[in-house]
Amino acid sequence: MKYREALAYIHGLEKFGILPGLERVAALCGALGNPQAQLRCVHVAGTNGKGSTCAMLAGIFRRAGYKTGLYTSPYVTNFCERMQIDGEMIAPEDLAALTERCKLLTEALSVPITEFEFVTALAFAWFAAQKCDVVVLETGLGGRWDATNVITAPMCSVITKIALDHTHILGGTMEKIAAEKAGIFKNNCPAVIACGQDAQALAVFAARAAETNSPCVMARAEECEILSSSLAGSWALLAGLRVFVPFAGRHMCHNALTAVRAARALGLTDACIAAGIADARMPARLEVCAREPLVLLDGGHNPDGARALAAALAEYLPGQRLSAVCGMMADKDAGEYLRILAPHLFCLVACAPPNPRAIPPKELAALARAAGIVNAEAADTPEEALQRAAGDFPLLVCGSFYLAGHLRCSLIKL
Repeated sequence: MKYREALAYIHGLEKFGILPGLERVAALCGALGNPQAQLRCVHVAGTNGKGSTCAMLAGIFRRAGYKTGLYTSPYVTNFCERMQIDGEMIAPEDLAALTERCKLLTEALSVPITEFEFVTALAFAWFAAQKCDVVVLETGLGGRWDATNVITAPMCSVITKIALDHTHILGGTMEKIAAEKAGIFKNNCPAVIACGQDAQALAVFAARAAETNSPCVMARAEECEILSSSLAGSWALLAGLRVFVPFAGRHMCHNALTAVRAARALGLTDACIAAGIADARMPARLEVCAREPLVLLDGGHNPDGARALAAALAEYLPGQRLSAVCGMMADKDAGEYLRILAPHLFCLVACAPPNPRAIPPKELAALARAAGIVNAEAADTPEEALQRAAGDFPLLVCGSFYLAGHLRCSLIKL
C-alpha cells in the first residue's frame, strides 16, 4: 500500500461518523496485541488548549531524556503530524505499512471501525513498536467514550479548559461536558485540572476524582504571573517557575501552567520543565506567518477560542482592526464566534474549508454581517478569499484548523 492509498482508506472511514463506545477500538487493539497496554501515557482531555498543552508536556519529557510519543488531532498541514516521536513525524512509508496491517485486521473483525478509532489503534501500535518511554495522548472528542480511553492506567490525567462545544454529542451544559471529559480519570491515577474552569465543571471534576480516588491538583490563575508578552510569546512565572512560553496569548500561559503542574506531579525537574516548554511548537495557534504585512493564523473554532483570540488582538494590536479570512464548520457556534471578534475586524471574506461539514460561504458571510461585521462577503474558494482579503494591512485567517491547514503554506509565502 502506498501513502496516498493509506490516506484515502483512512479518510474513507469517516463515513462511519462518530460512534459511542470503546468496544470497537478495543477489538482492533486486541487484534494488534493490545499495544496500548505496553505504553505509559499522560492522557489529556478538554475543550480548548489540549494541543498546545500536549506539545509542552512532550517537550518536557524529551528534555528529561524520555523517548516521547505525541498523539494529537487534528493535523494542520500533514496527516503525519498526528503521531510523532521526539518531535519527528511518523514516516509516510511506516504509516502506509501500518495502515495495510490494520486494514486487514479491521476487515476480519467485521465491525464498523471509525476513522479516529482506526488511527488511534494504529498510533498505539507504532508507539509500542518504537518502544516509547512515554506517550502524551490527546483525546479527540470528549473523554469517556473517546477511542484513546481504551488505555487502563495513565501516569496522569489532565483536563484543559472546558467550554461549550460539540454540545450535540457531549451535552448542552457545562456539567454534562465536564462529566464526559472526567471520564478519563482512572482509579488511583493523579489528575491535573487547568485554571479558569467554570464552577459547575470544577464540582464535577472534584466528585469524579473522589470517586476514582485520584489525587487531584487544581491549577490556580494566581499561580500565573505574566512578566512580558508579545506575538512571539511570553515570559511568565508559573507556580514560581520562570518560563518562556513560545505561543502568543495570555491563555497560552495558563496552558503552560497546566503543563508545569502535571510535570511536577510526575516528578520532573523544573529545569526540564522550563526547557521543554520553551522547545514546544504547534502550528495555527495565533501563529505569525509573516510580519510585513502582518499575517496571523489561528485555528480556534468556538466562542471560548474567539475570546482568547480577541483578548490577544486587543493586547498586541491595540486600536487596530484587521482584515479576516474565515471559514467554519456547521456544528460550531459561528454567530457567537463572529460577534466576539467583530470589534477587531474591518472586513471579512468568508469561505468554505475543504470539509463536507463546512458552513456555506454565503451563510457565514450573512452571520458575520449579523454579528456586526458590515463589510462581509463570500468567496468561492479559500484561495479567492485570501486574494480578496490580502493587502498592506494586518490579515487574520481564522475559524477552523481545516482552513488553517489548507492555507498555511500560502500564508508563509506571502
